[in-house]
Amino acid sequence: MPAMLKSVVMHDIPMDHVAAMERWYYRDHAPEINRRFGPWLQRHDSWLPVDAPPEARRFGYFNWRVTEGWWRELPQPGPQGNLAFTLPPRLPKVATGFFPVQPTEDFLGGGVQPHEKAVLRWFMLLRYPAGVAKEEGERWFLEVHAPEVLRQPGLFRFFSFRAASGRVPLPGEWPPGRQPAPESVLHSWDRLIELWYESFADWRQAVLEAPPRYTRPAWATRNDYPFVQPGLDLVSSFLLERPADEFWRDSRGYL
Repeated sequence: MPAMLKSVVMHDIPMDHVAAMERWYYRDHAPEINRRFGPWLQRHDSWLPVDAPPEARRFGYFNWRVTEGWWRELPQPGPQGNLAFTLPPRLPKVATGFFPVQPTEDFLGGGVQPHEKAVLRWFMLLRYPAGVAKEEGERWFLEVHAPEVLRQPGLFRFFSFRAASGRVPLPGEWPPGRQPAPESVLHSWDRLIELWYESFADWRQAVLEAPPRYTRPAWATRNDYPFVQPGLDLVSSFLLERPADEFWRDSRGYL
């Protein structure tokens, strides 16, 4: 039996359009996903990112919904007997990939009980720059970078997922000629990374004010952390523990 996969879709929108986009997501998009792909889906959860402070936004911050689908197996891509998806009022910029449901590496904090800590999740997608062999990037991440990240002050939870091999297409179909522009869809990620803190003050201390000394990889495209171009090879959001919506379990209509 193939392993269950988790799809991750991060969205970024002009916040002027948030009311219309929320209506579309509740009224049209989430119900279409559930109705068409429910037999394959185990979970369909979505978070609204925490409004990050300005200094956190330089790390490729995506400001709108982060949605996970847990797939027992994947249906065939394309329309497959369904109609096209209802178009949103504004096509978002998205970052998307498939990962194992459980982390491939659990570095820190598995013994912390839920009542012991507040949880602010720094949720990141990372890809190694064009031309870098995956094996070389993974060697740096696992053998060099992760042990250094563990020295962040205030970090209490750290785990990561190695992306599913190959590019896995999301199911469904957009109307002909109305597909998102290629530059608005970021894919081919190598890693999903979660770093947990209790507060933005702890995050600032760990990332900006007193970070560990990091080893810059030879293939870096930037001199400073995170060593890749934010918004292109690194995107991130800040999430809480509980999803805003569990669409597969919640049958509320929009109106």
